[in-house]
Formats: sequence, structure tokens, C-alpha cells
Amino acid sequence: MGSSELLIVLDRDGGPPLQQQVCDQVTVLVRSGQLRPGDALPASRELAQQLDVSRTVITRAYELLRAHGILTARRGSGTRVAGPAGSTARPRSPGAPTVLAPQPPRATDSGNALWQPWEPPPAQYPGGALDFRHGTPALAEFPVARWRQSLHDAYGRADNATLGYGPAEGSSALRTEVAALVRRSRALDASPDRIMVTGGATQALDILVRMLVGPGDVVVIEDPSHTVLRQVFGCSEAAVVPVPVDEEGLRVADIDACVRARGHAPERVKLVYVTPSHQFPTGFIMSEARRRGLLEWAYAHGATVLEDDYHNEFTFTDERLPALAAERHRDTVVYVGSFSKTLFPALRIGYAVLPPHLVRPFLGIKWITDRLTPTVGQEALADFIRTGAYARHISRMTRLYRQRRRRLLEALYEHFGAEVRVSGEAAGLHVLVTFTGARGVQEERIASLAAERGVRIYPASGYFVQNLPAEPTFLMGYAALPAPRITEGVALLASAVGEAKRQAPAP
Repeated sequence: MGSSELLIVLDRDGGPPLQQQVCDQVTVLVRSGQLRPGDALPASRELAQQLDVSRTVITRAYELLRAHGILTARRGSGTRVAGPAGSTARPRSPGAPTVLAPQPPRATDSGNALWQPWEPPPAQYPGGALDFRHGTPALAEFPVARWRQSLHDAYGRADNATLGYGPAEGSSALRTEVAALVRRSRALDASPDRIMVTGGATQALDILVRMLVGPGDVVVIEDPSHTVLRQVFGCSEAAVVPVPVDEEGLRVADIDACVRARGHAPERVKLVYVTPSHQFPTGFIMSEARRRGLLEWAYAHGATVLEDDYHNEFTFTDERLPALAAERHRDTVVYVGSFSKTLFPALRIGYAVLPPHLVRPFLGIKWITDRLTPTVGQEALADFIRTGAYARHISRMTRLYRQRRRRLLEALYEHFGAEVRVSGEAAGLHVLVTFTGARGVQEERIASLAAERGVRIYPASGYFVQNLPAEPTFLMGYAALPAPRITEGVALLASAVGEAKRQAPAP
């Protein structure tokens, strides 16, 4: 494919913003192999003429694509597809065969802004890099020796049932411990027979989508939201409708209008996905009024609320609201949790707490997809919880994360003062940081200058479907960085922001 043409078709009748559509379709071309590292893209003016849109649309789309590492731009060489991290990409030779990557399930998804993966993949950076990546717990602090003892004990007790094909719903011992855990920490009273063990929270989301929605149905998600769930929901047969979030959480009163604006009836909404305890990525906590409103809306419309409590154990305020599923929801809420952030991601054990009428359908799909989540790991986790090792680890990590969070906030305000806005500091393992004093500066420019100083930060714009941040905004995780490294990293980041502001053209 030459630089003079891109196979982009825009939906001008109620679709996502045009700049987002351009971003999404260029991303598809790159990920499918139709554009490869080093390929040149048309100049912004040329592509704007080709698509009959303003040049601003293309310029903004290219900025977003550069911010997320999909494109690069250098003086004299134009805009090109980026190469792998740390490599120097070369244009492919004319006539080189195109190897297509696996495609999404439906051809019509290729222009859908909702399913595209904006999440930067894990990468290897030079030793000593200060990485503020979100979602990574303090793995160096995990009690490996104690976990090894639980594994040893689990294998020591192993019998034919443990080593063979166990129940699809998961280990009875683990489900009992999870029931006690969510009762203590989230005020959620559920019997073990309503708890299904899964291969991480993502499998629970996937099964629920398969079970609850079909062609013509609607899934409501928060905007902004996590890219993984956009992939899971966007590859279903349902229409995915983003609804804005504010300081009180999902704007429940806007659901009907947003669904109708996309050409659907609110009665076709079958699933509403929320992160009420620490909205991703803003960190806002859903207010009690919004919680009540959402439960009433879901019951009136026959919809299921999917509560993803991804940071369920880590809260830094004295007052803590219970899980949404702990409310009187009349069987409208499914609660999904995971041990990836509380223990370690490689464990790949999550769970869903289901209303009684969803248990058998959920089990039927899980049995077909994987038969069982590995049993020995479940038995080891049950032992880890039962013996108090889990509670001790959570208590220790909460104190550690509180210290690291405080150091990050102090450092940000020390260096940026009134020119920074932070949200999400009440819970979780990351905060959303907006540099209000750098309005007009490109996120990708700040990220690039920070990387030159050995600091990795992650632009937030890709998590938004609509209403992108007006100022450069970043997701900053702090759990894996010791306090002195956080201090060093923020100082270097301040230097990068300052240089980016000096280099920015005058308004």
C-alpha cells in the first residue's frame, strides 16, 4: 500500500468522532499487516483531501496514533508506521508479501472504535527505567516463600480429584474462602454455590457476554474505559454504546439518550459494565445516588449490571462503600473480582459472584470453553487465604501502597503546583494525572521527552471514545516503584514537561 492512499471509509451519520474513526482504521491496517513498520502515510493535508475532511481531523488523529506508539514523525521523513520498541524500522521493499494478522470475528468490526486495543503492550526497557505503568503490583514484595509452602501443601494433599478434571465451577475450598473474603471486605453475602472460579477476570467477562447478549442487543460501557473490555465486548454480536462518566461515576440519566443516539432502543440493553469502586481510568467512586439509580434503571429495563471490582482490596479512605452487588439489587448484578492485582498477574485466577438464575448457564459455557481452571493453584490459593497469609499480605501492601501513593502526590504537587490535576487517589494502584499548565502540548511529545530521560509514562487519550482530554493526561501507576524512585521519576518528568512546553508553538 503506497503512501498516496489509505483504505479508510468514514461513517458521517452518527458514528464516533471522525478523528477517532481515522485512528481506529489506521490501527486496523497496522495490526493486520496491511501497513508495516516503516511504511509512509499520506501527509495530513493529502489525507484530508482524500477523505474530504478538515486537516484538523487528520492532524489530531495522527497525534493520537503517535501518542500510542503506532506512528512516528520525523522532520524530513514524514509520518511512518512505528517499529517495535527499541528498533529502527525500515520501509519494506516494493512487492514484499503482506502477512495478515488474525482478524477480528466480524469484518464490520474493523472500523469500530470500541474494540481497538489502545493498551501499550508490556515491553522490555533498559535497566533502571522508571516505569509508571499502571496495573503492576509490587511483585518484589510478594511473599514467595510462603506461597511456595501453600503450593507444596496443595501438592501434598493432591488426589485423583485434584490432579484430574475438577469441577468447572472451581475448587470447593477456594469458593468457600472467596465467599468469606467478599463478605468481610466488600459486605457481599453470597453462598459458595453462587461463586464461579475463572481464568482471570477477563474470562468471566467473556462468558457473561456470550451468555447474556446476542445480535441486536446493546452493551453499555463507561467512557472512558479499559481497552481489554472494549475488545471483549466489541467482538460480540451486540452494539457497544459508551456513556460518559463524571465525578459521581456513570451518568445513569444519560444512558437512554446515548443508546438512542446510536440508533438503538434502551429496551435492548442487556448488559451495563461499571467499575464503581475505582472507575477505570479516572478513579472516580460511584456515588450512592448513582448506585441506586443504576440498580433501578437495570431492573426496569431487564438488564444485568456487571460490576468489575478490579482493585477491590486497596482503598485509602476511612469510609468505604460496599460492593454494588451488596445492595438490594433484585438479582440484577454480577460481581467480578480477581487476584491479579492483590497477588500477582501470572496466577490467572478470578471469580464471578452470580445471581442464582445465571449459575447454570455460566457453568455450561465455561465447561465448553475450558472445562476447568487449573485446580492445584486454586487449592494453594485456598490454603494461602485460610491460613491468614493473604490477609497479612493485603495489610502489608496497603501500608506500602499508601506510602508510595502519598509520595507520588507530594512529588507531583511539589513540581507542578496548581498546574496539575489528579483524580483517583482514593483507591486503586494508579492515578489519572492532567497537566493543566501544558494545554496545547502533545501527550506523545511529553512521553517521548520523558522516555529520553529514562521515564515511562502512558497517555490516557486512548481510553476515551469521545470527549478526549483537553490537556495532556497520563495514567500513572505507583505500586511497583519505591518512594525514592518515584521522587526521581517525577523530577525527570517535570523536566520533560517543561521542555515540551518550551518547544510548543505559541498559541
